[in-house]
Amino acid sequence: MKHLITGGSGFLGMVIAGKLLSQGKNVVSIDVSPTPDQSPDVEFIQGSVLNRELVKAAMKGVEVVHHTAALVPLTKMNSQFHQVNEEGSRIVAEEAARAGVRYFVHTSSSAIFGKPACPVNNDSPLHPVEKYGASKLAGERAVERVSIENKMPLIIVRPRTLVGMGRLGIFQILFEWIMEGRNVYVLGDGSNKIQFLHADDLIDCYMFLCEQEKPGCYNVGTDRFDTLETTLNQLIEHAGTTTRVRHLPKQLAVGTLRTLDLLGLSPLAPWHYLTYGEDFYFDLAPLKQLGWQPRYSNVEMLNETYDQFISNYDVFKTKDDGSPHRKRVKEQVLGVLKRLS
Repeated sequence: MKHLITGGSGFLGMVIAGKLLSQGKNVVSIDVSPTPDQSPDVEFIQGSVLNRELVKAAMKGVEVVHHTAALVPLTKMNSQFHQVNEEGSRIVAEEAARAGVRYFVHTSSSAIFGKPACPVNNDSPLHPVEKYGASKLAGERAVERVSIENKMPLIIVRPRTLVGMGRLGIFQILFEWIMEGRNVYVLGDGSNKIQFLHADDLIDCYMFLCEQEKPGCYNVGTDRFDTLETTLNQLIEHAGTTTRVRHLPKQLAVGTLRTLDLLGLSPLAPWHYLTYGEDFYFDLAPLKQLGWQPRYSNVEMLNETYDQFISNYDVFKTKDDGSPHRKRVKEQVLGVLKRLS
């Protein structure tokens, strides 16, 4: 079976490729940038999902499309979010439908819900609170229209924040501060419940849905999670460092981070600082009723990823290339807070 991954050089794309290759699948990858650690068994095509002719050519013989290509919040490319996340998604879906693929798997985002009442389910209002979330919602609706018009089986997955081997980005800052014994911070009292998702669990989930022939929209996360402060303390205990969790006044911190963001002095995007201090978790009952169960808890996935970060720190500390979630983030003004921690 031949699989096409868009955004194949990104964090999730690389995990998907590795999983498929381990199962003996043929894998084609499209991305604007190559990556030196891509398997030679992957057929790599360099280019953008906005290039219709390139996407059309890549669909030859493909049975399953894994559409992960997107501009993520860390890029802060607000003016291009809709171009890539909506128009790019529509182009890939249209060419997949013309090629007659068996399944189209679209990776959406929990950002489409904004700051929802929890637990979130498929009846929760879709109300993005920033430009990235709005673009992901528009992309989701675009592929849905293509699916309906062409009767193409479509699985939409809305993952919680992804964690796993090779995940850097914002997690690099967290892991590095804990490694050095610096204090880490929560907004408010830290009692908000945050749910994460291991990348392997996401892939296992939607491949399960393909096998069960269950198209539809699915909210995916772990079923074992706790408050943000408890989660951070468990990671710190595992790391064995002197780090402590400190509290910042929520409204003041959000306002300050918004100002720093507007001034270009912070790596954090609106999606990060607007939701970090809020509850955010999905109701997994629909997936569990189908027979799917996540393998990783918040603690297990964070501990595993932290250990991998420490083991490969000599590589990660200079990794300035690759997708936003697979390279270092410049701390900017957060570096000042780090020195004071």
